[in-house]
Amino acid sequence: MGGTIIYSDNLDALRSIETGSIDLIYIDPPFNTGKLQKRTTIKVHAAHDGERVGFGDRRYRATVLGTRAFQDAFDDYLEFLRPRLEEAYRVLAPHGSLYFHIDYRWAHYCKILLDSIFGVDAFINEIIWAYDFGGRSKRRWPAKHDTIFFYAKDPERYYFNDEAIERIPYMAPGLVGAEKAARGKLPTDVWWHTIVPTNSKEKTGYPTQKPLGILRRIIAASSKPGDTVLDFFAGSGTTGIAAAELGRNFILVDNNQDALIVMARRFAGIPEISWVNFDPEPHRGSSSQQVLFEPSYAQPIK
Repeated sequence: MGGTIIYSDNLDALRSIETGSIDLIYIDPPFNTGKLQKRTTIKVHAAHDGERVGFGDRRYRATVLGTRAFQDAFDDYLEFLRPRLEEAYRVLAPHGSLYFHIDYRWAHYCKILLDSIFGVDAFINEIIWAYDFGGRSKRRWPAKHDTIFFYAKDPERYYFNDEAIERIPYMAPGLVGAEKAARGKLPTDVWWHTIVPTNSKEKTGYPTQKPLGILRRIIAASSKPGDTVLDFFAGSGTTGIAAAELGRNFILVDNNQDALIVMARRFAGIPEISWVNFDPEPHRGSSSQQVLFEPSYAQPIK
């Protein structure tokens, strides 16, 4: 299996991809929050006069290692997305699918845009990714979910393999019998999954990183080994990592240099990757450093 990582405006990159050559697309575009998405990386070490207090009243001092950020604001968000989604439709194979990840602010507008490009009949699912992290407003119900729209290029031909999906436990296993309980059940269109934990080995420090578990589920269900998966808002590269684990080829595109730097480190141990317009070698720093990642505001994910 192989991968290609492209440092480029994604519209230019999409226009260079052969029509009908992509089996699955997952994208997590900027959510147009109007905010600067920022995450600071720090290293913590013991110090008797440290400003942080941990377990057993031990004190620690934090050293800032760096900050990664991008401006999440567009004057006309839907017109930014439209040509990119039109190209996504073009490059998808007849059996291909698109998973479009968005939050509550723009989900309803994006659904209408997707319907206009793919067709209303091509809409397969609205998946709700629910999590429980971050601040809790006292003036409204706290927002603790994202939406993932699932569209098919051709609703009569799209690939979906429920046998490849990792099953989840029954909430009341005693009511379904030992055999069913041992096998587990298929997930529904509501996915309970934590965000990437602060102390996780999976954490890269990229502001909008999504969990591998979400991408593994999508790729396992909607592609076959040897297929090609495309993510043209690649960010930290989670789509490529999940694709490589599952034996798929992948193409990742991003025009944020911080994203490419994160991917240079994250993909250091994965062979057969082609880099376009970017040299990863100067950025292959040690990933063994113990660090913490602090969000710049209470929104846990984009």
